[in-house]
Amino acid sequence: MADKEAFDLVIVGSGPGGYVAAVKAAQLGLKTACVEKETRLGGVCLNVGCIPSKALLDSSEYYHLAKEQFAAHGIKTGRVSLDLAAMMDRKEQVVAELTKNVQQLLKRHKIAIIKGTATLKAADQVQVSGTTEDNKTFEQILKTKNILLATGSKPIAPPGLEFDGDRIVSSTEALQFDAIPKALGVVGGGYIGLELGSVWKRLGSKVTVLEMLPQIATNLDGQVGRTLKRLLSRQGMEFRLKTKVVSTKHVGQKVRATVESNGKKETLSFDKLLIAVGRKPSTEGLGLETVGVETDASTGCVKVDANYRTSVTSIYAIGDLVAGPMLAHKASAEGIAAVECIAGLPGEVNYDAVPAVIYTWPEVASVGLSEQQLKERNIPYRSGTYPFAGNGRARCMGETDGLAKLLAHQKTGRILGVHIIGPRASEMIAECVLAVELGATAETIARTIHGHPTFAEALQEAAMMASS
Repeated sequence: MADKEAFDLVIVGSGPGGYVAAVKAAQLGLKTACVEKETRLGGVCLNVGCIPSKALLDSSEYYHLAKEQFAAHGIKTGRVSLDLAAMMDRKEQVVAELTKNVQQLLKRHKIAIIKGTATLKAADQVQVSGTTEDNKTFEQILKTKNILLATGSKPIAPPGLEFDGDRIVSSTEALQFDAIPKALGVVGGGYIGLELGSVWKRLGSKVTVLEMLPQIATNLDGQVGRTLKRLLSRQGMEFRLKTKVVSTKHVGQKVRATVESNGKKETLSFDKLLIAVGRKPSTEGLGLETVGVETDASTGCVKVDANYRTSVTSIYAIGDLVAGPMLAHKASAEGIAAVECIAGLPGEVNYDAVPAVIYTWPEVASVGLSEQQLKERNIPYRSGTYPFAGNGRARCMGETDGLAKLLAHQKTGRILGVHIIGPRASEMIAECVLAVELGATAETIARTIHGHPTFAEALQEAAMMASS
């Protein structure tokens, strides 16, 4: 490989932040390279995160429907059985197809794809080392005007809960079980734990969620969070709140977890223990210290300014590397904004209009401020809530759990937050994100004609209540 090949921009990482940024850079006329250390492009999201988890969530939901709900629709299926290997094969096929699509997308835009491990050698140099297809090692220096770091994040393993890849696992291993654990412990009641807990609960596991805090999914609007816990509990998921895992021990084929709650200790036994207490920026080996890129001592996040520029003026960072929610679509938006700034154009992300989704069933989706946040900030507001039990399409589908909640400014009517728990909430939230982005009022949604019957009518009804 040629030494010191010159580029306008070298992007380290090919996840939703990196590959989207690369395409935008190419469209703006920048000679761009994308460096990826893994075999396949797409980063954590496509390979061991968003995509495989949603594939399993959908497959497990179909299995659950066939077992529990088809009969109510007059569909007789007989004895329903599960082929876990086939389900896993389908997940892998979905991942393979999408990662291949990313590679084709980059090639179509004439972006140089360089497989190997990247290390920053200078403000304008990236060293890439790796192994070629014929098993020969190589080192290459990429000369570049700008560098964009988009290496994502990795699971956190608290002291005493270190991953062993077998019985104490991260989300990566929990996507690849070759057998259904009879008892699955989930440490952490956040998005990842609830989603993967839902997958294995539907497939037959006894799932116990261990959460230190007094509620699950703490970022949610309180009413929605309580509703989610109630509905998941009704599905058979057990929650141990205000519960800390003190220690773990391998006993035979089991893992025993000593937990403490209200000053009392007890021991719980699981086949698998999923640690889902959060993620941290993946910066090891990048050489940040070598070139002087500053990080936050408490979080490990790379410090950036409003243009996503680090303390080194030619180096930028986005996505899970920087502060804010670790969401794929947030990384993509930041990737576009950062590249626009690099190209001398105005680029920014409206963080008030970033949606968040939990892909349990029912789904949960939100954008903007929660009711408790409005109270904490002393912002006067009006609230409109409408249950899916009153929605025609939800009745037809047999999915009447949940509600749509809209919060609007008391004086101006401007939409401040929307929180939905119910069927297809992940799709419904897009209308709300657009409304927040445009500064729309509750009356705007209330007066917008929605198709009938649709789930989105629940949102319209909530808007009517918030604007009356």
